[in-house]
Amino acid sequence: MNILEAIVLGAVQGLTEFLPISSSAHLRIVGDLFPALGDPGVTFTAVTQIGTETAVLLYFWKDILRIIRKWFSSMPWVKPDKRLAVTDPDVRLGWIVIIGTIPIVVLGLLLQDAIDSIFRNLYLTAAMLALFAIVIGIADRVGKRHIPLEQMSLRDGVILGFAQSLALVPGVSRSGGTIAVGLFLGYTRAAAARISFLLAVPAVFGSGFYRLLSDDGTGVQVGAVPTLVATLVAFVVGYAVIVWFLRLVETKSFMPFVIYRIVLAVAVVIFIGVGILHAMPVQV
Repeated sequence: MNILEAIVLGAVQGLTEFLPISSSAHLRIVGDLFPALGDPGVTFTAVTQIGTETAVLLYFWKDILRIIRKWFSSMPWVKPDKRLAVTDPDVRLGWIVIIGTIPIVVLGLLLQDAIDSIFRNLYLTAAMLALFAIVIGIADRVGKRHIPLEQMSLRDGVILGFAQSLALVPGVSRSGGTIAVGLFLGYTRAAAARISFLLAVPAVFGSGFYRLLSDDGTGVQVGAVPTLVATLVAFVVGYAVIVWFLRLVETKSFMPFVIYRIVLAVAVVIFIGVGILHAMPVQV
């Protein structure tokens, strides 16, 4: 991979990570369009996502620090007169992030072989793009959208954690799965979007560093410098997308993303049929 390709893939990661259109699917598709590159690989995808999640840390740092501080203030070792109850909204959010991260960690380890192989099939990616376009569209249409983030329950946090784990299959979308389920549960668009950001932080950082430290070289198709460049570009672009997306969800529907996903799914199938894309990753 050269630097230009790294910049392109980093921009793609930054543009698509927080939108309900699947960043892993886009990296898989765009990477395949570079004949000398092919599929950039799961490790590259996981590491560049660290860039976008660093943007989340920067944008939400006040909220994250407050949640962490209040969560620790609810621990048994804190004096009773200063201890916060689990009913405190920020304490509950802290537990929701912790508990909601467990499903994707467990399933990610159990399904690692599938993630590295059959889940990379572009026919499966296209199917997930189309299927979850319909799911997101229905959720946006029928969701009551009246529950704020502060009223999220631990039960719903677990459900949203399983929704996030669906993103292990490229084409589903981490934010798409989480936001759709959040809407079905009655949360506002803003609440569903924000919890998708918060849930992603430990999951993505954990996945990225795990892949970085455990990769034995067989899954690496990209050099260290291009990966670093792509990660930095993903951070800058991702931060801008967060600002734009959170403003968008306050007033606009997700229908443009639904239409885009369906169009992309059809295009992927056509491109595979004419030989522009390859259903399975190309090893170069």
